[in-house]
Amino acid sequence: MTQSIIYVDADACPVKEEAVRVADRHGVTIYFVANARMRLPVGLDVRQVTVSDGFDAADDWIAERAGGDDIVVTEDTPLAERCLKAGAQVIRSNGKPFTLDNIGMSMAMRELSRDLRDMGEISGAGPSFTKKDRSKFLEALELAMRRAK
Repeated sequence: MTQSIIYVDADACPVKEEAVRVADRHGVTIYFVANARMRLPVGLDVRQVTVSDGFDAADDWIAERAGGDDIVVTEDTPLAERCLKAGAQVIRSNGKPFTLDNIGMSMAMRELSRDLRDMGEISGAGPSFTKKDRSKFLEALELAMRRAK
C-alpha cells in the first residue's frame, strides 16, 4: 500500500497551516503547488512546487500526480473533477468535499456563475472565510486522512 499524499492548490488557499498540522499528525508528505514561491508553514515533510505561469499549470501538475489514497485541497472545480476521476479525495478550504455525486452540480453552478458574471448580474466573490470554515476544514481533512489509511 502506498502512503497518502496531500496536494494543495496553494495560490489562494487560506488553510495552509491547518493542512500542515494534519499532514504532520499523520506523517504524510504535503505538496503546496503554485505559480509563485510563497512563505509556507514549517512542517515535517512540506514541499513547495513552483510551476510556470501557464494557464492551469498548477492544476495540471496536481492532476497528473493525485490519485488512489491521496487528498487534494482546492476550490477549483475542474481540478476537483480530474482528481476525483483519478480516485483522490478532494476537499474545499471550507471543509466541504467534492464527490463523484456532487461534482456534476458543482460544474454546472460554476458555469452558471460565470455566465451571470459575464452578463453583469453578479459581481465579486462569495462569502468571507470564517473561523467556522477553518474548523470544518480541519475536521474534514482529518476524516479524509483516516479514510485514506
